Amino acid sequence: MSRKKLPIGVQNFAEIREGGYYYVDKSGFALRLVSEGKYYFLSRPRRFGKSLFLDTLAELLSGNRELFAGLEAEHKWNWDRRHPVIRLSFGGGVAREPADLKEKIWEQLRVNQKALGIRCSEPTAQGCFAELIREAKVQAGAPAVVLVDEYDKPILDNLGDKETARAMRDGLRDLYSVIKDSDAHLRFVFLTGVSKFSKVSLFSGLNNLKDITVDARYSALCGYTEEDLDGVFAPELAGLDREQIRAWYNGYNWTGDAVYNPFDVLLLFDSRQFRSWWFETATPTFLIDVLAGRHTFVPSLERLLTDEQLLSTFDVDYIATEALLFQTGYLTIDHMRQHGAVTQYVLRYPNLEVRSSLNNALLHQLRGRASDTPSQAARLYDLLEANDFRGLKDLFTAFFASIPHDWYRNNPIAQYEGYYASVFYAYFASLGFDLTPEESSNAGRLDLAVKFNNQIYLIEFKVIEHSGEGAAMAQLEAKGYADKYLGQGQPIHLIGVEFSAEQRAVVGFEVETLN
Repeated sequence: MSRKKLPIGVQNFAEIREGGYYYVDKSGFALRLVSEGKYYFLSRPRRFGKSLFLDTLAELLSGNRELFAGLEAEHKWNWDRRHPVIRLSFGGGVAREPADLKEKIWEQLRVNQKALGIRCSEPTAQGCFAELIREAKVQAGAPAVVLVDEYDKPILDNLGDKETARAMRDGLRDLYSVIKDSDAHLRFVFLTGVSKFSKVSLFSGLNNLKDITVDARYSALCGYTEEDLDGVFAPELAGLDREQIRAWYNGYNWTGDAVYNPFDVLLLFDSRQFRSWWFETATPTFLIDVLAGRHTFVPSLERLLTDEQLLSTFDVDYIATEALLFQTGYLTIDHMRQHGAVTQYVLRYPNLEVRSSLNNALLHQLRGRASDTPSQAARLYDLLEANDFRGLKDLFTAFFASIPHDWYRNNPIAQYEGYYASVFYAYFASLGFDLTPEESSNAGRLDLAVKFNNQIYLIEFKVIEHSGEGAAMAQLEAKGYADKYLGQGQPIHLIGVEFSAEQRAVVGFEVETLN
C-alpha cells in the first residue's frame, strides 16, 4: 500500500477525495442517520472531525456521487435524490459582542443566498433564515437540509463574561428556533458542537433534536478506530511503536468503540514525534481557572462518578465540573452502569497526552505559575529513577515551600491536605507515570501507587501539627497497602511524608523497602 497525503487541517470532503489524501470512510454513519431520522445533535471535542463529517453529509445529500466512489455509500444511496443544503458555521473568528454575532449570522445568510440563488426579502435574520428554507424547497423541488457546525462557539468563547455569554445564547436561541417552525420544509438537520447546553436555555424552540453523543452506534462517528490505523494508515506505522501510539492518543469513548484523536494521529505521522499536539493547540485557560477556583481535588479526576443529567447539559450560569471536563474532551467514559432508573457514568482520562498535559497545566496554576515547576518535575523523575530518597525529601520540601501564602491564610487544615495532595499528584501525573490513587478524599488522605522502572512506590502524606508523629508511615502499614503488590516480584517502597503547615516544611520522611 502506497503512502498518501495526510489531511492535516483539511475539512473539505471533496478536496480529500480528489486530492490523494488518506480518508477514513464515515459515509456509513451518514447513511444510517439520514435513513433513520431527521433531527440530530452531536457533541464532540474540538478538532475531532466534526466539520469534515458535516461536509460529508452535505455532499451526500447534494447527490455528488463521484466523490463517494469506493465508499460504503456508493451503492446504497439513491443519487437521484438531491436536496438544497443550508450551512451555518460559527467556528471561524471570535464574537465578543452581540453585534458581532448578529453580523456573523447575516454574513452566513448572505453566503447561503448566493449559493442557492435566492434573495431574502425579510428584514430580520430569523425571517431571512426561515425564508431561505422555504424558498430552497420550492426552487429545488425537494425539502432542504440544515447543517450547523460549532453551534455553541460564540457562547464558549465568552464563558468568562457571563453577561455576554447569556446575550450570545439568546441570539443563537432566536436563530435556532426557526428550524422547528420550518419542519414542513426540511428533510434533515444536524447540529454539532463541543458542549450540550440545556434545552431550556438554548433549544427551547428546538426540543426535537435526537442527541447521539453517547449513542454506542455512533461512538466512532468522529475519530479513528484501531482498525482504521492498522488498515487505512498502515503505510505510516513503520518505525513507530504501536503500543506507544495507543497509550498516547487512543482511549476516547462514547460508550462504543474507543477512538484515537485524529488530530494527534495525523501530526504524529507527519512529525514522527510523540507530543501533546491536540492539547497544545488551545491551552484551556478557562477550564484550568475553573478547576483551581473550585479547589478541585486533582487525584479524583482519575475516576469521577457522575449521572446522565450532568453529562448531557450545562448552562452559562453554572457548569458542573464533570460536564465541563467530559464535553471538552479532558475526561471520557470508562464505563456506564444502571442503578434502577438511574444511569451512572464513571469518567477517566482518555490517554497519556491528556492526563500529563492537563496535570502540568494544573500544576502551574496551583503553584502560582512558579517558573521553577518544569525543573522540579524533571528533578523528580531523576530522583525516582535513582531511588535517591534523601534528594526526594529535599525536593518535596522545595515543592511546598513555594505554596502561595493565601492557601495558608484562607483555608482550614483539611483544605491544606487536599491542596498538598493535588500538587503532589499533579507533579507525578505530569511526568506520565503509571499512577493509581489508592484512596483519595478531600478529608486529607492520599495513598498513591506509582509504578516506575519496574518498582512500586506507595506514598502517603499528612499535614500534622507536631513533628515526629510518624502518622504517615503508620497509616501505610496499618492499612496494608503493600499486600496487593507483594506477589508481583518487584521492589516495593513505602514512603511516608509529613508536612507542617506552620513551618511550611517536610517534618517527617520515612522510607521502608519491601523486597
